Amino acid sequence: MRMWPLYAAGFTTAFGAHAVAANLGASSSDAVTSLLTLGILLALYDGAEVLLKPVFGTIADRIGARPVLLLGLVGFAIASGTYVLVDSPGWLWVARLGQGAAASAFSPAASTLVARLNPASKHGRAFGSYGFYKSIGYTAGPLLGGGLVWLGGFRLLFGVMTVLAASVAVWALVAVPVVPPLPRTRQTVLDLTRRITDPAFLRPTMALAAATAALSVGVGFLPVTGASDGLGTIATGAAVSLLAATAAIVQPRTGRALDAGRLTTQTGIAVGLGLAALGFGCAALPGVVFLLIAAALIGAGAGVITPLGFAALAASTPPERLGQTMGTAELGRELGDAGGPLFVAAVATVAVLDAGYLALAVLLLVGLVILGPKRT
Repeated sequence: MRMWPLYAAGFTTAFGAHAVAANLGASSSDAVTSLLTLGILLALYDGAEVLLKPVFGTIADRIGARPVLLLGLVGFAIASGTYVLVDSPGWLWVARLGQGAAASAFSPAASTLVARLNPASKHGRAFGSYGFYKSIGYTAGPLLGGGLVWLGGFRLLFGVMTVLAASVAVWALVAVPVVPPLPRTRQTVLDLTRRITDPAFLRPTMALAAATAALSVGVGFLPVTGASDGLGTIATGAAVSLLAATAAIVQPRTGRALDAGRLTTQTGIAVGLGLAALGFGCAALPGVVFLLIAAALIGAGAGVITPLGFAALAASTPPERLGQTMGTAELGRELGDAGGPLFVAAVATVAVLDAGYLALAVLLLVGLVILGPKRT
């Protein structure tokens, strides 16, 4: 029972990110007057997360993850509610920035509590389930968000997000137990630098960034490939849905395999990177069959990597520093989320989109060599 509010928090941040972002471009709102304006609006949420997640993660270690979780959810509800009360273009900017800042608080706090409330032997299952519900949020966001915008505009969408965040906050207040902060030794800048440059932190964080980059490229560019092959929106939408659904389904199974000792972190990460690389190789081939195969492989690869990466971080981090570690690792994921599409787009600009897919596949294979099991 105590884990369900944390899963709901993961769903909330994912739904909040994609429900709005997927519908801004199609909106006739006066707030979206150009592609530049659209780009800045899209960047507000993620930009706030990049800057603030490590900060709120550190605060969670200092005062406890539960208060940061609750404050973040309440902040998300307040930020969403401002646009409901003041339905004007300027307040859309304020609300979006506030949502991103609030998600920066409750997202790493939720990850920290997932680790603190479960023994190390169950971290794989716990993070797999957390990732499953977060993936459901990413999947449902564009569809449900589009329906809400169609019914009542962005005011209705933000109203639903207000109620969702407030409800999860009340649920967490009732069901999530108090987890007091642990005593911490004084940490210098040099100590922090050593921790975040240690292979025990870098390897899973790089893997998580690679998985997020693969997902972001798949969601963003597979529809473009489908359209260029003459496929309709139903087929391309099915590909994106298949990618997200596969990632969601694979995560709990991967976590259970890790806890049962049937899978090691390094082997699993290597498999995940290999699957994603193979997926982008298939994406460069024409036809709906290869498009769907690519989506399934990319989703499976990311789904394998995500719970393994977070479980590895939790296992290698002192419990009193979990918030800082999770927040900093989330920063790595956000950089992958932005860097993957930028890299593919840059290659596609000087060549073709298929070349961008193949270039990313090569990078993922390089990551496989670097992060995979070492031969003795």
